[in-house]
Amino acid sequence: MTSANKKIDFESSLKQLESIVMKLEDENINLEDSVKSFEEGINLVKECQKQLEEAELKVKKLLDDGSAQELDNS
Repeated sequence: MTSANKKIDFESSLKQLESIVMKLEDENINLEDSVKSFEEGINLVKECQKQLEEAELKVKKLLDDGSAQELDNS
């Protein structure tokens, strides 16, 4: 797996999102940087949502039969 495809952990993504929000709240940011930061934020949100969905699926599987082995192999 290349570094571009490597998943960023959830907590790091949240910290990056906080940083982006602070940047976007700055009145001195220009339009181009604002759009670029917004796009980066949207991509991070999508990745966070995906990770949350995977975690939820894993928890449901564990509650159903106590085994997450099938999920780890996919």
